[in-house]
Amino acid sequence: MGIDIGGTKTAVIYAKESSGNIHIAGKKAFQTSTVDKTLDNIFLHLQDIMRENNLGQHNTHAIGISCGGPLNSEEGIIMSPPNLPGWENIHLVKMISEQFGIPCAIQNDANASALAEWQFGAGRGTKNMIFLTFGTGLGAGIILNGQLYSGTNDNAGEVGHIRLSDFGPVGYGKAGSFEGFASGGGIAQLAKMALLEKYQMGRSVQWCPRGEIDRVSAKMVAEQAQKGDPLALEIMEISAVYLGRGLSILIDILNPDCIVLGSIYARNVSLFLPVMEKVIAKEALYLSRKVCRIKPAELGENIGDYAAVSIASDIQPKKPEKNDQK
Repeated sequence: MGIDIGGTKTAVIYAKESSGNIHIAGKKAFQTSTVDKTLDNIFLHLQDIMRENNLGQHNTHAIGISCGGPLNSEEGIIMSPPNLPGWENIHLVKMISEQFGIPCAIQNDANASALAEWQFGAGRGTKNMIFLTFGTGLGAGIILNGQLYSGTNDNAGEVGHIRLSDFGPVGYGKAGSFEGFASGGGIAQLAKMALLEKYQMGRSVQWCPRGEIDRVSAKMVAEQAQKGDPLALEIMEISAVYLGRGLSILIDILNPDCIVLGSIYARNVSLFLPVMEKVIAKEALYLSRKVCRIKPAELGENIGDYAAVSIASDIQPKKPEKNDQK
């Protein structure tokens, strides 16, 4: 079972695992609202799915929870995520495991997505893998020696905060950061700067009139770049260059055999790959880069479902005590 808690929507997922593959067998989604109402809906829909599918302690491996951080994965506590107002010190793992008598665990959404792509997606069969969300922001999850690495207090993988330039778009509260250059929000900032420069020089841009500059998005820029627009291509190239620089740092430090890139990269591989590969060839250590494959994420729009159940799948069965007669 999985629970995917997002800023606008929450879902309860039932999945079946067989021979290393996973199949989403049931799902109930609802709007994320107040803490109490959302928690009530989580418990209600868990009970409904379990009743409808005759699930219980005897045949349910575990329940996994994917949620935005910060959180304490060891204690199972949600600690006031910015996209979940009011969710302060919610001991959700304890609440669920006590209610259902089934092992339960929680991870932040980037770590959960890394587990999903490692177990069931583009990173399957690898030993050391990095997953980068490359969506609105740039979150990361790290698999080292076949295990999720979350760090001392669940802050491992915050690679979006790395500063790649003294100047540039702002991401993670830092100008010129990795997230600033390689995220949907960052690409939109790059586009606004480029468009403003054109307007101030008295030029027009057909796909974004001056009065609509605040509406520009990474999706809009990528669509125009796919059509061959020179300005949009220039903007995407800047992002690709800094993506290559950021990945080179990760390759040199962590020596992964696979880096999986989600969302914007996965939808626009042709715009990023050639430029990114040239930068990595120049910046990264040869022995490290030659063993590292860079791949688009495979789980697509369903990654939230797979992420939550992957946490459950990753929970190791508790070994019985020697004096346990069961």
